[in-house]
Amino acid sequence: MAGTGAVRRADPGATVWLTGLPSAGKTTIARALAGRLRAEGRRAELLDGDEIRTFLSAGLGFSRKDRDINVQRIGFVAQLLASHGVLTLVPVIAPYADSREAVRARHRLEGTAYVEVHVATPVEVCSVRDVKGLYARQAAGAISGLTGVDDPYEAPVAPDLRIGTQDRTVPECVAAVHTLLTERGLL
Repeated sequence: MAGTGAVRRADPGATVWLTGLPSAGKTTIARALAGRLRAEGRRAELLDGDEIRTFLSAGLGFSRKDRDINVQRIGFVAQLLASHGVLTLVPVIAPYADSREAVRARHRLEGTAYVEVHVATPVEVCSVRDVKGLYARQAAGAISGLTGVDDPYEAPVAPDLRIGTQDRTVPECVAAVHTLLTERGLL
């Protein structure tokens, strides 16, 4: 509406934090959701945990302190993008409840929407999927500290949405997150 002086309302941004065990389906859901949102004309970015470890958190290990630093870095970038109207999808393990709560608190302090989705796939299902071969390597003794096996994973007590991917298709999981975002006025 050029020349009318009308200003188009900016779309709200939000962080959609998908947490769960390795091979739970977090990234698969996030990628499919990003595609759907972009097809609907929304600005959506995906902050993949593996890519962040390569480009933003290189050099960090998997100690509790390093995992917390990694989560806080991702949370900072997510909040910044979301505050500028981007739907920011964050599929990361983020095994510790206090780290995730610190990210939620940062969003709350900045007035930025934050939605936590627990991709609650049982470890038995994740170990069969074993997308990256982590469970097989851990079972063979090649690695230790695998979240949910020999390192803790503190499942969210009250996430905004809990999805068991063993009982749903990817499109059904995406639809559930999309519905939540719509109900929250974020779409």
